[in-house]
Amino acid sequence: MTAYYNEISPFHAQWLRNLISVNLIASGDVDERSIVDVQPDDLKGYTQCHFFAGIGGWSYAARLAGWPDNRELWTGSDCCQPWSVAGKGLGASDERFLWPHLERLIAERRPSVFFGEQSAAAAGWIRTVRRGLEAMEYAVGFMPIEAACKGAKHRRDRTWVFAHSERDQQSRQEPCGRTAGRMGRVEQSIPWDAPWESALSSFRALGDGLPRSVGATDAARNAIVPQVAAEVIGAFMDIAA
Repeated sequence: MTAYYNEISPFHAQWLRNLISVNLIASGDVDERSIVDVQPDDLKGYTQCHFFAGIGGWSYAARLAGWPDNRELWTGSDCCQPWSVAGKGLGASDERFLWPHLERLIAERRPSVFFGEQSAAAAGWIRTVRRGLEAMEYAVGFMPIEAACKGAKHRRDRTWVFAHSERDQQSRQEPCGRTAGRMGRVEQSIPWDAPWESALSSFRALGDGLPRSVGATDAARNAIVPQVAAEVIGAFMDIAA
């Protein structure tokens, strides 16, 4: 097993296990504890660590970009609610602001590469993340990219972050191609697959009055778009090769 997935939602955690079982994302373990309770030693032996893992978007994106499962990679897209324009705007004072706990784990384990994502409105998050990672001597970059840049029919504005330590000296490897073998039920598939451009609006349409689909709908709403994340990872691979 090479990957560690941290996801507090039991529904999403089972979705991750389903995706692992059909090899749509990297093989590994799913930990349903809060990141608050995760300790650095819990992560020993894992090549990839995905926090706030949701339904595995970062792992899937890495494969789309040609990033091998056995190459070190950490990812984390923490809660957007503290920064969302639809929320109360509490920012770092919001109890759902969980970046400090991920920063703690990064400081202890020192992964060579980290990717993250947040709402485009999260200027305070960007300042906090940059300050913390640069203090640990990571080279840090931020890119605002909306899903429409990859052909989507909705904007879905996001800020993407990558951080790199000089410890990562591996050369770029050939892309491994797109993974086949989707499972039929929506809870067991990647909701952004073809036609992924209209997936978000389709899932929004399912939101009201259908209890069976609420979990799946929320999962898609909160997930990153892997096709966009793959472009971010691929760009990093180009400059780091």
